[in-house]
Amino acid sequence: MGGLLKSSVAKKFAMALSGLFLVLFLAQHFTINLTSVISPDTFNEISHFMGTNFLVQAILQPVLIFGVVFHFIMGFVLEIQNRNARAKNYVRYNGSANSSWMSRNMIYSGAVVLAFLGLHFYDFWVPELVHKYVESHPADATRYYGELVAKFVSPVRTGLYVISFVFLMLHLLHGFSSSFQSMGIRNKYSEGIRKFTVGYAIIIPLGFIFIALFHYINNL
Repeated sequence: MGGLLKSSVAKKFAMALSGLFLVLFLAQHFTINLTSVISPDTFNEISHFMGTNFLVQAILQPVLIFGVVFHFIMGFVLEIQNRNARAKNYVRYNGSANSSWMSRNMIYSGAVVLAFLGLHFYDFWVPELVHKYVESHPADATRYYGELVAKFVSPVRTGLYVISFVFLMLHLLHGFSSSFQSMGIRNKYSEGIRKFTVGYAIIIPLGFIFIALFHYINNL
């Protein structure tokens, strides 16, 4: 595997595959969070299942964490590699003439998304670990909705979430569709895939923004 990933094409393929995996997780995460707007009881039930199920905790969660770390490390590696290649191959490189703003700034939107994930883990994953394994509280299937809502009391924290999802949108607008290209998928369905990825890249982040603002306004 180490030798395979020395190839630029292999790196792009691996990054694309990990990105598609994270896109699937994002859709699942959005679906669960949306239930907090529709039915707090349903949100509590699903969250309690996810937080106590052995398969989710012992297998899917470590795989997800690995996927996040792998995707962003590979992104930084490819960015450095691409910049070095441009410096060697072009006397004058006019980025705006050869690529879109989003493609040229994926590293920056990715860095913001990574920082947001750090905040998100700090807000939800770390307290969950402390609650279960450090403070050893008994299982409480009704606590998840209250904990979620409490995170959106602060306008500053809510604003950070909103800004982060805007950058996630920018990241997805280029990254999601380019993942299929990196995997060599170019056929009669390519245009349909492109339209789907654009719709996904806009709707899912806007959905997360709606959830954050909904709970913030309800807290006023």
